[in-house]
Amino acid sequence: MKIAERISKITESPTMKVAAKAKQMKSEGADVIDLSVGEPDFPTPQHIKDAGIKAINENKTIYTINSGSIEIRKAIAAKLKKDNNLDFGINEIIVSNGAKQSVYNTVLTICDKDDEVIIPAPYWVSYPEMVNMAEGKNVYVNTKLENNFKITPAELEAAITDRTVALILCNPSNPTGSAYTKKELESLAEVVLKHNFYVIADEIYEKLVYDNFEFVSFASLSEEIKKRTIVINGVSKSYSMTGWRVGYTAGSADVINGINKIQSHSTSNACSISQYATVEALNADQSEVEKMRVEFEKRRDFFHKELSSIEGIKCNKPEGAFYLFPDVSGLIGKSFGTEKIKNSYDFAMFILNEAKIAAVPGSAFGAENCIRFSYATSMKNLVEAVKRLKEVVLKLK
Repeated sequence: MKIAERISKITESPTMKVAAKAKQMKSEGADVIDLSVGEPDFPTPQHIKDAGIKAINENKTIYTINSGSIEIRKAIAAKLKKDNNLDFGINEIIVSNGAKQSVYNTVLTICDKDDEVIIPAPYWVSYPEMVNMAEGKNVYVNTKLENNFKITPAELEAAITDRTVALILCNPSNPTGSAYTKKELESLAEVVLKHNFYVIADEIYEKLVYDNFEFVSFASLSEEIKKRTIVINGVSKSYSMTGWRVGYTAGSADVINGINKIQSHSTSNACSISQYATVEALNADQSEVEKMRVEFEKRRDFFHKELSSIEGIKCNKPEGAFYLFPDVSGLIGKSFGTEKIKNSYDFAMFILNEAKIAAVPGSAFGAENCIRFSYATSMKNLVEAVKRLKEVVLKLK
């Protein structure tokens, strides 16, 4: 039987083999330290869980409006005003089943066949596949470690053609953790205004920033930029609610109406219970978010210092998220016994097999010489991981 051609254009995640191997090793009793996961290791704060339980007990378990309940969209609008100085009406906001669906629906809404979407590399693994499914074309811009993996105005300008419809800007970034200053965003905005295309601003990690870094939402730079920006956010990372599956999009009414059409024929509304929990997350005291942020900062400081001390590894100190994305090119080309480390996948498998550390090869993110470590795990695990990593790297010749 026939399988649709579009499926052949979607590549399977190169992380799957590493993940499968790690799970197999764990099932066999191996003490694997998992530094591959992209989610907080903290439980959802109790008051948010209580709001979900209350919704269940009050039988709020039926469909909501496709775009999200009035209550949740009002809470999102208030959050955007308070945190980001952005004015959006509830007709300019739609709630989806996680920020991943928010991005995908947005790409489908604005991208026609052969339209070009600029994606700075390293990139989150799903961006290119979303563009592929929309029959668009990915235009990659390879950023540099010395620029903290951030796209420059000149690099952006060079990538633009008459088919450019959007730039996807993940800020703070998955996988690098790098975040853009207001000045850096303003420089990019000048290019966007000159050429008049959309910016899909994925800001899911906005609250996880360190060293008193001031996060600035791209849409807040000016009214003109706001018209061209589609803001993506959610509660997965900041509130440790990955399994609740709530993301949202804010943008012009015509874009949101387009997304609403797509969602009405695919998933319909996000989980009603999760929506009530999200209202609590956004409206209630934010001290639990700050506690998590402070702990992540401690872990980042420790892990960055230790990784940077290993010969053959170069690692920038990220401003946000919970990842380190070191360049391991100084170790690629070396051998362990008869096995040669030819690329980032080989390195990931090497440290999994020999050090029992699960990480994600940089090739998954369009950066072959790098590897992504998540520090969304306990300090105890990080201390042990560093110890193992230092020991195993010495075995490479």
